[in-house]
Amino acid sequence: KALVTLKPERKLYAKIKKFIPEISWIRLENNSLLGTPDLLGYNHNCNFFTLELKVANGNRARLSPHQVSFHVMHPKNSFVLVEWKDKHLLFEGKQSLALVDSSLSSLEPIVDSLEDCVKYLSSL
Repeated sequence: KALVTLKPERKLYAKIKKFIPEISWIRLENNSLLGTPDLLGYNHNCNFFTLELKVANGNRARLSPHQVSFHVMHPKNSFVLVEWKDKHLLFEGKQSLALVDSSLSSLEPIVDSLEDCVKYLSSL
């Protein structure tokens, strides 16, 4: 048997998909348009939103310039979910510059748990 190792963001996606089945998730694999978020979500209120997944090893979320650009250009209904120290921090896309420039401990997320992520994203 081959041992399959998943990248941290792929593990986070599996967790999101299992933990938040109320939302229809589409994984976006886009090599043509750099910076495209990882997921397209669709909730019961018929609203679409994007979600970038990040797993932070240190005290910062690493976003590429293309990812920051996407969120700056699309500030409404775009989000970044950072898994950090057993927390799940949800940030608005318009906070992407602050995510690059500041430590996670100094930023104020919208919510800081998967349970609250479900409530927030479902209410959009």
